[in-house]
Amino acid sequence: MLVLLLAMVATMVQSQRTTVGFYSRSCPRAESIVSSTVQRHFRSDPTIAPNLLRMHFHDCFVEGCDGSILLDGASAEKTAVPNLNLKGFDVIDDAKNQLEAACPGVVSCADILALAARDSVVVTNGPSWQVPTGRRDGRVSQASGTSSLPGPTESVASQKQKFFAKGLNTQDLVTLVGGHTIGTASCATFSFRVNSFNATTSVDPSINPTFVPQLQAQCPANGNAANRVGLDTGSIGRFDTSFFNNLRNGRGVLLSDQLLWTDASTRPIVQRFLGFRGIAGLTFNVEFGMAMVKMSNIGVKTGTNGEIRKVCSAVI
Repeated sequence: MLVLLLAMVATMVQSQRTTVGFYSRSCPRAESIVSSTVQRHFRSDPTIAPNLLRMHFHDCFVEGCDGSILLDGASAEKTAVPNLNLKGFDVIDDAKNQLEAACPGVVSCADILALAARDSVVVTNGPSWQVPTGRRDGRVSQASGTSSLPGPTESVASQKQKFFAKGLNTQDLVTLVGGHTIGTASCATFSFRVNSFNATTSVDPSINPTFVPQLQAQCPANGNAANRVGLDTGSIGRFDTSFFNNLRNGRGVLLSDQLLWTDASTRPIVQRFLGFRGIAGLTFNVEFGMAMVKMSNIGVKTGTNGEIRKVCSAVI
């Protein structure tokens, strides 16, 4: 059933000129090469999985899903604050080198990233889905464009506005944020919640009091702001619905995540993922795959628009 539903969504996006199996004749091993590359790197460094997933998200929200985040340059996207801690570019480069050897000038870097994001979820025990391919690579990458990315302290209203601007709805927002189940965040993005919340209280009252000492120990007031903490306490590195249960229990690490539980427009969606009685349930694995397919078709470049880079970090 899961595979059938995801296949139906993947078929729907063919009208946007990406299609499942785009490389079936031109480069039959394309998907298997990307998959094996992600698996190999994951075995030596499991943290590349959330990074590749996040990299795809950040790519799609700036200039569309065109691999612009992979480009080097003094003012390129990867130099912007939201992307400074991203890693996994070497994974994409590794896959690209293999694909250029097997099928020169055929597989785009944008498609490699879209496939790698899916494979990163799979290696963390998450669902698989059919990824429509056929994207071409963009030629523009500007750090200023990252202002369209949702931030770790943004209100739900602001997050929704940014998702709506990309053709995504409120359920897509909650679903895709659920990818934080395998994510981490630096202390710099949330330590204020347990050390210096506002003029009235040092601790964010939405945090479960029993969770506060743990966060303070991981991110003390004068500690290393670069230290990273898992976003899904008790289930770090495993793709599941524990993230949503943590939100219900006041154990969301990022303010923007915890707000999904306190906001009236998003809380019912979290409840549906948790199977609350009296409301129609949602299956996270199914919804996540569908939302990823939808997101991966934001602003795609196809046909004669864009190019197929030989090296992912540089335009031809």
